[in-house]
Amino acid sequence: MAKSEIHTFGMELEQQEGFEFRVRFDWPDVPELVLDEPEPLGKGRGPNAARLVGAAVANCLAASLVFCLKTKFRQNPGPVRAMASGRLEKNEHGRYRIAGIDVVLSLAESFGDMPHQGRCLEQFEDFCVVTESVRRGIPVAVTVVDALGKVVHETASAATSE
Repeated sequence: MAKSEIHTFGMELEQQEGFEFRVRFDWPDVPELVLDEPEPLGKGRGPNAARLVGAAVANCLAASLVFCLKTKFRQNPGPVRAMASGRLEKNEHGRYRIAGIDVVLSLAESFGDMPHQGRCLEQFEDFCVVTESVRRGIPVAVTVVDALGKVVHETASAATSE
């Protein structure tokens, strides 16, 4: 697979208390976000990471469908609604993992009322960066640095260890 352009994105998370973290994004004028674990582990002051993954998948799918209908085929789909439901299951080591995400996208128009709707339904998932990445697994490199800047743990991702 040839690499054409590489786009990067970033965010900084800072622990507030317990399992609550404040997230700052590298995008101007985007408000901070609070993440937290549900009770009894956290206080439920914001979504947790698993919910963000589900929201990201649902958002990306909805945006991809709107892109296909509106931008590619110049249709007015009206508001699109996405409902996501995730499942956590324990793996063989007793650790919870996201076992699946079900997404339902609802169109404001009846099927067939917009030209090219069928073509968009055949291809919109392929436009979705997040869903197609999650479906294939996302290489993640992990580095832990102490207060002095010393790397105390490092795990190479599949992409960097090739």
